[in-house]
Formats: sequence, C-alpha cells, structure tokens
Amino acid sequence: MTATGKATQFEYKALYKPNQLIYGLGQTAVITGWTVKQAIAKHLQPEDYAVIGQLYSPTRGINLLIRNLLYNPHVRYLVVLNATREDNNAGACQCLLDFFRNGFEEGVCDTGLRCWVIRSPIPGYIDLEVKASALQHLRESIKYEETKSISKAVRQVLSYAQFEALSPWGTPVKFPMSITYPAVLPGPRYGHRIEGKTIAETWVKIIHRIKTTGTIRPTGYDGQWQELIDLIAIVTDEPPKFYFPEPNYLPVDPPFLEEYVSQILDDAPYREGLKYTYGQRLRSWFGYDQIDQVIQKLIGEIDAASAVMNLWDVKDHEKGGSPCLNHIWLRVVDNELSLTATFRSNDMFAAWPANAMGLRALQQRIRDEIFKRSEYDLKMGPLITISQSAHIYDDTWDNAERLIANQYAAIFNQRSYYDPSGNFLIEVDGKEIFVTHTTPGSGEVIKSYRGKNPLSLLREICATSPAIQPEHTGYLGIELQKASNCIKSSQSYIQDQ
Repeated sequence: MTATGKATQFEYKALYKPNQLIYGLGQTAVITGWTVKQAIAKHLQPEDYAVIGQLYSPTRGINLLIRNLLYNPHVRYLVVLNATREDNNAGACQCLLDFFRNGFEEGVCDTGLRCWVIRSPIPGYIDLEVKASALQHLRESIKYEETKSISKAVRQVLSYAQFEALSPWGTPVKFPMSITYPAVLPGPRYGHRIEGKTIAETWVKIIHRIKTTGTIRPTGYDGQWQELIDLIAIVTDEPPKFYFPEPNYLPVDPPFLEEYVSQILDDAPYREGLKYTYGQRLRSWFGYDQIDQVIQKLIGEIDAASAVMNLWDVKDHEKGGSPCLNHIWLRVVDNELSLTATFRSNDMFAAWPANAMGLRALQQRIRDEIFKRSEYDLKMGPLITISQSAHIYDDTWDNAERLIANQYAAIFNQRSYYDPSGNFLIEVDGKEIFVTHTTPGSGEVIKSYRGKNPLSLLREICATSPAIQPEHTGYLGIELQKASNCIKSSQSYIQDQ
C-alpha cells in the first residue's frame, strides 16, 4: 500500500441495480439522492471512489443499497449528499444517515410486512432476511460523512482518497431476497379506462388493474416491470384540500405534497445537480409562462380547445433525462374546468398519486386565477391522466399485492353504479320485453327496445350504447333473463325484485 492508498485498487460488484451505478476503484461510496450521479463523477477519477449512485426512495432504495454494501466490504467510507428539505432527495438520504446514526429495530412496514425499521422520522425499511448482526457490523465499520453541496461532497471524497488503503472490514455476504412473480390474467394490452371519486380510490383501482392483466417485461434499469399501455385515469371529486385515507396507505403525505406541489406551480430556481422541475418547464423553460398563457387564453376564449402546455423539449432526445409529464390540456365545458395530462412513462405505484395531486393543485390554481381576473366562476371538473406506459416495478410487487388485499374489496363494494350512458327501465308488455332508455340526470327518454329474446335485446342495447359500463351490462343481462322467465311462467315481472 502507498500513502495515498491509490496503489491498491478494489472492484465494486453490485448485486442489485448494477446498471444504475458508476463504478470506481477506491473505497468510498457516494450517495447523491435525486442529484444526478454524473454531477459528482465528472469531478473525480475512478481511483477516488468505489461507486456513485442515486437514492430515490427510503422505503425501497435503502434496502438494496445496504445489501450491496454488505457484499462489498472494501467500502470503508460513505459520502452522502443530503440536500435541504426543499429537494426530494432529503428524505431518502436523511433516512440513510439515520440508519448509521441511530440504528434500526424490528417492526412492520406501511403495508404490514415485518422488517427492520430504521430509527428515523422518515420511514425506511430493510428486509428481515438481512441479519441484524450484519447490519450492526456494517454500521460500525463504515465511516460516513454528510455533505450539503456537490462541491463539498467532491472535497470529502478526495479527502478520503488520500488515506492509506484499508483491508476490507469483512467478507462479502448476501442474503436471500424473495420476489413475488404475479399471476397475470388475460386482458387487453392497449387502452384502459379507470375512474374514481378520489385520487386514493383511483390509485387502488389502477394498481389492481396492472397487477391483474399487466404485461411483465424487462426494463432498462436492472429489473422488471408490469405494464399497461395507454391507461386513462379519471378522478371526478377530489376535495380541494386532498383526501388522505386514515390510516394513510398512499405513498405521499401532506408535508411531502406541499414541497412537490411547489415544483409544479412555481418557477423553481436553479439547483445544483437538478436538471429541471415541472414548474420550471411550465414557467420559463421555453421563454414563456405557459400557466399564465392558458389562463389568459381561457379568459379571452372560454370555449377554446387550444389551452395547451408543453413540457417536451426536442433537445431531450439528445441530452436525455426527458420529462415523464409531456403535455397538459385545460378545457371548459358547461362551466366546468377539466385538466388532462399525458405521461410518456409513469411509475403508478410510487409516483402517480403525487403526480395526480400536483396536477389537481395546478388545475385549482388556474381555476382560481380565472375567477380573480374575469367574471367566470368555474366549477372544478375531472382530472384525467393518460399514461402511455403505466407500470409498477418488481421491487414494489409485494407492496402492491398487500395494498390490493387490504383496500380493493372495500373500494369495489362501495362503488357507485351510476352510468353516464343512462338508465334502462324494463317492463313486460304482453309476450314481449319492453326497455326504455333514459338520460342519467333528467330521465328524458332517448330510445326504446322491444323483443322476446333477452340475449338479442342485450346485444342491441350494447351496440347502440357502446360506452355502457361492464357492471351495467351484467345487470341488464340478469334483469332481461328474469323478465323472459316471467313471460314463460306467466308471472308478473317487477324490475330489481
């Protein structure tokens, strides 16, 4: 070994997410949170560090990070770029630091699975299969340092690189990690419609639909996802202050939401290591404040179909890091303001609830500004998201299964059977079944049907009203068959009895 430690080179081998890391030959692991890892790597030589990686989630990412460190005991130093609470990476990095500072204890995660819970105000979990003795040995063997900026992180890494190289603190160890592979039922791959009153209700329905019929395929990020293509989610009645279930099973809470909403509504200032925010793309990226533009557009032409905001930059093809959220439309119909957003790629388990709440806040802001600046007092209409790739990653499949087991039945049983296609009144007239189709609100007669064969009548009704909901179709089939049976047995027929 030399005084600088650079004559001894080590090879970092990642068990998990290997293609998401930048590898070096040193003894320092650098964790950048949401800050792009290249922002630090470009200031260093491979001999200065062992590995550089990002950490997005305390509930999912720390578990894999810890497992990788246990398999690479030559790592003796840890530099964590922990930004302020204004940035998304504060939660995950803060929780990681709390693991080394405060330790862990046995408990349960937010979905009820027993695990090691990090002693931190920020929820963070490690699989129970990882031995407590190994975790404790890791905590005692690695020297860690918290930094608040890229420049300070770089200086700390270079400082550690000057130390004499040390022998590994142990032998590489790995622990089994169970992966649940879902049983997929047949179903269409393209074009799905899901509707709910609240974001929470709609989210559970989305996860259920993906887990039930989503296609499993490899990702470009060392894993698999289960995916539906072109999923339309419609939220009809989210309250102004947002609905959080009790206990809260959503992957977002009010404090995080407050920070996230500001990244959509506001023109966020430049932050070191952060490429952009949605708010920056909407407010100034293209040289225009697009949010103000659509407000002015609708005030001047309330029926306009061109109140569109664009987040996609053609330069994203060359630079990479293109936004998942691409376009936003605002539309006023019957004094009701709706918002439709398209996503090229959408993590429906971890990201969609926050995406939806941020967009709903944007919709409310635009509605309020129109009211302040004009005579229009618009109602809040639905929020619609269209996700070209609606997916859940394999490291959340277990959590998704537990969410469905705990929440889906109650949500499904409480669902409303209101159908915007209308209502159908069924009667028996002599030897024929007579069906009257009425509007859902006023009860105005739209069309009538008459016949003896219940299956033929059902097919005619569905052909005439192709948007009829599946549950309504099943109900009509049952009632039409009952009416037919009553005719055959000369009994009186009363609908729903």
